[in-house]
Amino acid sequence: MLPRTLTLLACSTLFSAACCAQMVSSAAAQEPNTPMPEMKADASSAKKALPSPAATADVSLDGKKVVVRYNAPSARGRKIMGDVVPYGKVWRTGANPATTLVTAADLKIGTLTVPAGTYTLYTLPTADTWMLIVNKQTGQWGTVYKEDMDLGRTPMIGNPLAKPQETMSISFENTKGKSTELHIKWESSDRYVTVAAQ
Repeated sequence: MLPRTLTLLACSTLFSAACCAQMVSSAAAQEPNTPMPEMKADASSAKKALPSPAATADVSLDGKKVVVRYNAPSARGRKIMGDVVPYGKVWRTGANPATTLVTAADLKIGTLTVPAGTYTLYTLPTADTWMLIVNKQTGQWGTVYKEDMDLGRTPMIGNPLAKPQETMSISFENTKGKSTELHIKWESSDRYVTVAAQ
């Protein structure tokens, strides 16, 4: 009697498992691409825009790459020059992490000789003149500035923009062969410096 009961119990268990497996397989075949709810939440949160999104400016000089990585703040109704960007104080020249220059070429930036490598860019603006600062410290937050780590400073040339620019930008313009111009634009200001591969 006992062996027969055990055999019936074993058969019943196997039959139930087979039925469950078939039901799971059938459901998966009907909805092969249905994401889990958690995946939908992650995808929607990834689409949220940052107030000062990451941006990149790059150029090739003499076959070698030069890249500036920064975060681009927007005016959002604020006065920028002399207020958000204070005169007479070192400015991070962007938002969030420090603005980074990575160059595969030895460069002449304005009056500065800049060997190939990675650097941080700052600016020192006044109402009349701006200085571009190339700093050897890297990987820091944008408000962390150590003057003793400066590679050097060089004057920037200024032009007014034809119309106000809402979002700050850094760009390479007027590129010809081994030379280009590095432009920093925001509000009604366009400040730039020549950059040449050595």
